[in-house]
Amino acid sequence: MNPPTADPTTTADWWRQAVVYQVYPRSFRDLDGDGLGDLRGVTERLRYLQQLGVDAVWLSPFYPSALADGGYDVDDYRDVDPRLGTLEQFDEMVARAHGLGIKVVVDVVPNHSSNRHAWFTEALASPPGSPARDRYVFRDGRGPDGSQPPSDWMSHFGGPAWTRVPDGQWYLHLFAREQPDFNWDNREVREDFLQTLRFWSDRGVDGFRVDVAHALAKDLSEPLRDYGGVHPDSRTELPLDGSHPLFDREEVHEIFREWRKVLDTYDPPRSAVAEAWVTTSRRVLYARPDELGQAFDFEFLVSPWSAEQFRVEIDGALSAAAAAGASATWVLSNHDVVRHRSRYALPNGTDLDGWLLSGGTHPAPDDERGLRRARAATLLMLALPGSAYLYQGEELGLPEVADLPAEALQDPIWERTGHAQKGRDGCRVPLPWTRGGSSFGFGEAGSWLPQPAWFGEHSAEAQDGVEGSTLELYRTALRLRRELRADGSLQWLGSGPVARTHVLHLRRSTGWESVTNFSDTDVDLPAGEVLLASGRLPGGVLPPDTTVWLRRVQD
Repeated sequence: MNPPTADPTTTADWWRQAVVYQVYPRSFRDLDGDGLGDLRGVTERLRYLQQLGVDAVWLSPFYPSALADGGYDVDDYRDVDPRLGTLEQFDEMVARAHGLGIKVVVDVVPNHSSNRHAWFTEALASPPGSPARDRYVFRDGRGPDGSQPPSDWMSHFGGPAWTRVPDGQWYLHLFAREQPDFNWDNREVREDFLQTLRFWSDRGVDGFRVDVAHALAKDLSEPLRDYGGVHPDSRTELPLDGSHPLFDREEVHEIFREWRKVLDTYDPPRSAVAEAWVTTSRRVLYARPDELGQAFDFEFLVSPWSAEQFRVEIDGALSAAAAAGASATWVLSNHDVVRHRSRYALPNGTDLDGWLLSGGTHPAPDDERGLRRARAATLLMLALPGSAYLYQGEELGLPEVADLPAEALQDPIWERTGHAQKGRDGCRVPLPWTRGGSSFGFGEAGSWLPQPAWFGEHSAEAQDGVEGSTLELYRTALRLRRELRADGSLQWLGSGPVARTHVLHLRRSTGWESVTNFSDTDVDLPAGEVLLASGRLPGGVLPPDTTVWLRRVQD
């Protein structure tokens, strides 16, 4: 058996094999009793995260915001929303996290600001062609009276990506109208974001998650190019030569190379990970050492429950990361998608938007199967080389809250699509910490999204110390992952038609093996010492929808 490698979390490359826990601050813990989570609430629960075993915490936006898009409409990139706290409380949180051995990663949102940002307010008060408007993307409309949008570009949230202002010009927003896009051809914009990176790095932040990293650079040359009036699927329909007018353009890499120079001035260098919804071959470009260093691999968010598909995605991601000199970055759930317990409870190919519109009833989910598969997928993910990002509440096995009433919805997708899509609120419902109380321990004044009555039995209190609970499964898995300390290599094992099509069996450098049964029948359990299993292992077999971690007695 190979000796264990050095603990990667204590080096400058801590991010390469880290487990990072995503906190959506407004839904994590409300300590001041206003119904909205806050930074003091995060600080209070850092000990919980240490006991869980994570290496870092990533905070979704906590900046001043009107919450037109859950905080991703930023008024001021170098301050804290007063409803969430103060800069001093942020500093206290960072110091407390570092004292517990937890790194801190923050979201940076460079594609767009809010429409309340000082620059956009100035742009609206300034004439067409002014320097203030050049920080954003303003254009004259089409048609004899300029009443038609400048192009057929569409918003991610539905409808045109253009909104007209009183003087007749239009501004671009790839998301909500409250989120005007920056013009990254403007040098002032570039310099301001470099200053933002320095601001938070100087306060002790260890890394950055870069929102919509693939959309910053745009072809704004006249005339603007139409692309058919349909928003492209960036994973399957974008050209591979970086020539789309809006997404994944070659020029974006110039921006991130400049960011890397700033991030590397710190000791240790600050990490960065790209949110780039593009193909694997293109996504890896953002992860090059002279750019951000990592990019999320989102394939597990959309892959069906299939050994063959998981194997393809794993091989592709590991190969691409190695070619870029990066490490793979795995994720099963986040603040933008249906929680993976619920995805796995539904038949492969289910239209998730339609399922949410039905209130989570059509098709009816097999919730127990969803939990089995979610636990199995988690152990498989945590056995892979690279970093793993966990979304708050998944360690409790939380399903999606699919039956939120229309009057409670906050996501702009609901209105922008004319109520054709409910949006992402179901995965953002505030966490249950206790079995009872007005908000299951989230805060004294209830929660900004309604919590279901069944939340109590999914709470941290209900699972703490309970053998076999999902919370204890995560705690044990993260402890073992750290103790086993395998290097970045992976070897596939197994032979025969069942193994090839229904079972994923892999070995890491320390003799640690992971076996996942994707089939609907039992399979033989390989020889070895059982370290952990996602479910029961009756009679020496590995049941369906189950993962086991093993260690060979002799290698």
